[in-house]
Amino acid sequence: MDRQVQNGLLKGTDQEVHYLAEEEIMRQPAVADRFYPGSPNTLEHTISGFLPAEYEPDKKSAIAVVSPHAGYVYSGELAAKTLASVKIPKTVIIIGPNHHGAGSPIALSAKSWSMPFGSVPVDTDFSTLLLANSSQIKPDEIAHNSEHSLEVQIPFLQYFQKELSIVPLAVSDISLSACREVAEVLVQTIKQSGKSVLFVASTDMSHYESRESAERKDGLALRCIKELEPEKLYYTVRDNNISMCGVLPVTITLFAAKILGATSTKLVGYTDSGYVSGDSNQVVGYAGLSIS
Repeated sequence: MDRQVQNGLLKGTDQEVHYLAEEEIMRQPAVADRFYPGSPNTLEHTISGFLPAEYEPDKKSAIAVVSPHAGYVYSGELAAKTLASVKIPKTVIIIGPNHHGAGSPIALSAKSWSMPFGSVPVDTDFSTLLLANSSQIKPDEIAHNSEHSLEVQIPFLQYFQKELSIVPLAVSDISLSACREVAEVLVQTIKQSGKSVLFVASTDMSHYESRESAERKDGLALRCIKELEPEKLYYTVRDNNISMCGVLPVTITLFAAKILGATSTKLVGYTDSGYVSGDSNQVVGYAGLSIS
């Protein structure tokens, strides 16, 4: 059937227009069926399997969590238990590293996200305020289109919060002062919005080191997080060549958490890929923490 473009809209049958509009408007999954199951039933079974029936954590109110973002076979159980340990509000700010480096240094996605459990809207009221408050944060889908660090957190969040909306931020290489400024703007926006919000800082820890080396280096970084010291974390990771991919998202989150009155952290767990792969000579470390 012939189709034509009018006022930027692709015209055709109702079915064609609906499909094309959805493809254009929604951010499509980049790593479904690779990092996590793309089938809703299989995905639900997978997540529930990470949380045995007798596992009923005492869900506490939290300001933030730090959660890993590898394939679920490696870090899914730790991510599930980390997010299961806290109350998930309707609005979640997810901050992850931009592994590809494409797009703006601090990129906000404005699209709804199509996911196996159903679409997840961006909190447009919060995002509009955020963009009005910040000259650094830019609306940019390029940074998000193929990035996995935020996407892999969403099924867990949907599992625990059926009315989820998100504020997705992908962060490239920015300075420590920029991290602090972004955190201040996020806190300002939270206060203006009056909303209950959770930060999810998405990161893996050391990459492709021996288990002994990864545990030593990651221990240095985790100590900074436990002490709620964002500056110390930033410099510790840099000065010790720790390949923690989400150090900037975690630094931003720590700055924001401190402004919001955080006083304590809890290590939910630490593990590495070698416990699944059997290779302890080249591991990736994973940590889960809550901050309150």
